[in-house]
Amino acid sequence: MPPTDHQLLGPMTEAVHAVGALLRTLDLPPEPARDRDEFLLRFSAVDGPALALMHERLGPLRPAAVWADELDTRLPEHGEVWLADAVDGAVQLLQGLPQWCVSLTLVRERRAVATVLHSPLLGETCTATSGGGARRDGRPMRPSVKRTLDAALLGTSQPPGIAREPEAVRGAGRSLSALLPKAGAVRNLGATSWQIADTAAGRLDGFWQYGTDDANLTGPALIAAEAGLAVTDLAGRPWRVGADGFLAAPQPLHSLMLAAIRD
Repeated sequence: MPPTDHQLLGPMTEAVHAVGALLRTLDLPPEPARDRDEFLLRFSAVDGPALALMHERLGPLRPAAVWADELDTRLPEHGEVWLADAVDGAVQLLQGLPQWCVSLTLVRERRAVATVLHSPLLGETCTATSGGGARRDGRPMRPSVKRTLDAALLGTSQPPGIAREPEAVRGAGRSLSALLPKAGAVRNLGATSWQIADTAAGRLDGFWQYGTDDANLTGPALIAAEAGLAVTDLAGRPWRVGADGFLAAPQPLHSLMLAAIRD
């Protein structure tokens, strides 16, 4: 009998920990890449072995599941998909910054059912299953209890392909202009996935983003929802794969953020 979604968290966690340990052993160049071509070469040298290790660890658990990196476009309507980002926040890693993590999600029928995020540098691991709650290092995640924007620390980011979404670029600019005067502070503390996990744990008070970004949002959206956050698109509808915007916050702040963005 195949393992349940909850039982999968154990081997999933072992896999992301192994990948994190591998990434920490890499001897990265001390200076950032000089141009895009050099950056892509360095990224491939890091991502390739890390993703191969993920495949090796998890492939036998769900032999029929496909891997998102094998897909040409959107997630399929049916079946299971491993959505893995072995170096989530690779730009930061290759720049010598600490804001990166290992991200792994099992998607079924285009919905996340189990997800694990691991920050090797912080030594922290966030997990969630559908209906099973969200935890950081085994303890339930508790979001912020703030009720006003003027005391809130908000996070935001942009998907890698936002240049192909000009309306998302304009929306990001408008929303930042709307929220900056109202919020206590706004930061981009990428990776996107870890910022959402930090929102689920109350370190950030809310997070929003314009643009379609299924790879970075699907798993963290499960963590946020299981922690009790309101998780919607930027029209206020429940967030779904393929949405062109994302907003996660405790309900009082969610309503205030959404109103500011929509106004």
